[in-house]
Amino acid sequence: MSAATPAPITVALLGGGTVGSQVARLLADNADDLAARVGAPLQLIGVAVRDASRPREGVPGDLLTDDAAGLAARGADIVVEVMGGIEPARSLILTAMAAGSSVITANKALLAADGGTLYRAAADNGVDLYFEASVAGAIPLLRPLRESLSGDRVHKVLGIVNGTTNFILSKMESEGADYAAALAEAQALGYAEADPTADVGGHDAAAKAAILAELAFHTRVTAEDVSCEGITGVTAADVAAARDMGFVIKLLAVAERTPDGSGVIVRVHPAMVPSDHPLASVRDAFNAVFVEAESAGDMMFYGRGAGGAPTASAVLGDVVAAARNRLSGGRGPGESTYAGLDVRSIDEARTRYYVNLDVADRPGVLAAIAQAFADNGVSIQVVRQDGHGDDAGLIVRTHLATDGALRRTVDNLRNLDAVKSVVGVMRVEGEAGP
Repeated sequence: MSAATPAPITVALLGGGTVGSQVARLLADNADDLAARVGAPLQLIGVAVRDASRPREGVPGDLLTDDAAGLAARGADIVVEVMGGIEPARSLILTAMAAGSSVITANKALLAADGGTLYRAAADNGVDLYFEASVAGAIPLLRPLRESLSGDRVHKVLGIVNGTTNFILSKMESEGADYAAALAEAQALGYAEADPTADVGGHDAAAKAAILAELAFHTRVTAEDVSCEGITGVTAADVAAARDMGFVIKLLAVAERTPDGSGVIVRVHPAMVPSDHPLASVRDAFNAVFVEAESAGDMMFYGRGAGGAPTASAVLGDVVAAARNRLSGGRGPGESTYAGLDVRSIDEARTRYYVNLDVADRPGVLAAIAQAFADNGVSIQVVRQDGHGDDAGLIVRTHLATDGALRRTVDNLRNLDAVKSVVGVMRVEGEAGP
């Protein structure tokens, strides 16, 4: 092989579904550009699928195989895993690394559950582990956290990282639809799965939040460390009340340092965001992440957070990085958990609350409710009352307090004779002030 014609960088692909087929297509369609950017051709040597007899558009039939373990063990320069799930993906990745392959994965669930094992295997075998596509699709987010901001101190990461829930909440806000109707439309359009639990239950966002927190705060964080609440309890009345107060409801992933800097709190839940906050304008299936850093200040990353082509774009960016490292003999960044911050309970998070109450319309009710807040050290910011017949609707917004104190306040309100029901409770994020 002459110096003018370098040997190809070989690529094996585990998974030939929506994302995998797009990765294969981009490798073929952009072959010349990719070769120029890498410094050598990228050669796809196999695509592992469940059924190798079924043709895949854009993938030559002779590259298809149902022997994923065999392909992982072949020692390709780079193995791309886009199968999803914990197993067999974890075993296949470990097999590939043991064979000397650098690994690119989009597997957020695996990274959030057992990323430490993958990092250790990469270090032990002298290979790279890249995973830009695991969070927010095509949005270049993880590399800035991992590399561009490595000289800075991140205080908070706040974002919309699940397109399905953002589509549903956008429909509820713009059309006044209830949750069930908005979910049905999301399913009809292909934004939501037939079983949408991972999305609407917040679990998908929680896995991504764990990955973001580990990179931002140099502390090992798993999905089990994330307090998780989905959007199934959000009602059309909540959305309307938020709009009347100048807010929009979003499912947020929040990772933040504690005020003393000794811990980190990671949470996923619906929240009311001021309508003039940058995240409030993120609609439909788009994602956006707002990062607050000490020196860089505030910045937002926005774009398409899912889909075959956007996710494949992020995968190919990692493939180029890993391929360049192969040619130069370099290595990409490994795991950084030197800070070892304590992962704290959501009870210690300082948040604001919106509380919607159905109360008896009689004297003394407001005083009793205010006392329930005061007993837990929670200061009331705004009260709005709407009478209707023998009952009254009361909406309370609080100042900052610990989440634990706010939760205890709501528990106390439920036990008051004057409170007929707690109609809705939601955290408020993105407001300035005490």
